[in-house]
Amino acid sequence: MDLEAARRAVLAAVRGTCAADLPRLLHWMRNTSDFDELVVSNNDVMLKNIAEDLRNHLPIEAMFNSEHQAVQKIHQHPLPMIHVDAFLYDDDFVDSLCEEGKMSRSYCTECGSYKTAPLEFISHSFSLMELKFLYQHVLPDLTGKVVVDVGSRLGAVLFAGYVYSSASQLYGVEMNADFCQLQEMMITKYRFIDRIKVVHADICTQASLLQKADVVVMNNVFEYFLDRQEQARAWEFIACNVRKRGSLLVTVPSLKESLSKLQTDIQLSQWVEEVQLNYDVYMEKDVDREALEQIHLYKIL
Repeated sequence: MDLEAARRAVLAAVRGTCAADLPRLLHWMRNTSDFDELVVSNNDVMLKNIAEDLRNHLPIEAMFNSEHQAVQKIHQHPLPMIHVDAFLYDDDFVDSLCEEGKMSRSYCTECGSYKTAPLEFISHSFSLMELKFLYQHVLPDLTGKVVVDVGSRLGAVLFAGYVYSSASQLYGVEMNADFCQLQEMMITKYRFIDRIKVVHADICTQASLLQKADVVVMNNVFEYFLDRQEQARAWEFIACNVRKRGSLLVTVPSLKESLSKLQTDIQLSQWVEEVQLNYDVYMEKDVDREALEQIHLYKIL
């Protein structure tokens, strides 16, 4: 039985379970160790190897000095914040770094006292869990489709799209030359060059690329890298050029939240329709439901 046939068989078994027993079945599937070896596929291992390679080329905060505005915004946040790239560091890895004294989950609210508060973590990349949810449950079959990741950074969306989907082309548009170089390094090492291309550019120069995209992904893409006027300009450019009817837009956070603090002429009801997602379909253990719920899917009208 090939992968697609096995997947259909499992889904058929789940759908064929009586409604009264379905919650218990899903709970067992999420928590049993029987599936541990099955869910850790070769593709998962490959992505984890890429993450390890990237960690070896980055400081622990996974930010370059060339990201001046992002670093400044994090430092100006009203509460202490730390950037922890979710693609590079899962919760277990963060725990090990904390045990080694290389990272902390909390800060002292009153120097010299025992009063502490949890640090706020921010990531500009999807975690492995979020990437699998995105490609296996959020997006449809991408055979022959073009995916554009706006602000591709480390390339996590591109690499996951290569191994988890049949997208014909995956484009990453990234302004930072340091990150473009890292992505190119991984693309060459893992032989992704046939389907992945990194474009070192401002997205506002890439109208034709956006116009041909079937899927556009935007994860925390502008807030920490542009001032509000530039954010508004970038969003209006996106809304003007992502217009292929039926194409899909994936955002974190929601469009409503991203645009709420900006002055734009974008009329969401005339541009997109939100597609409701089922966050219960992801059945692996240690699901971060809150993280998954930050992922929003829209269909272009």
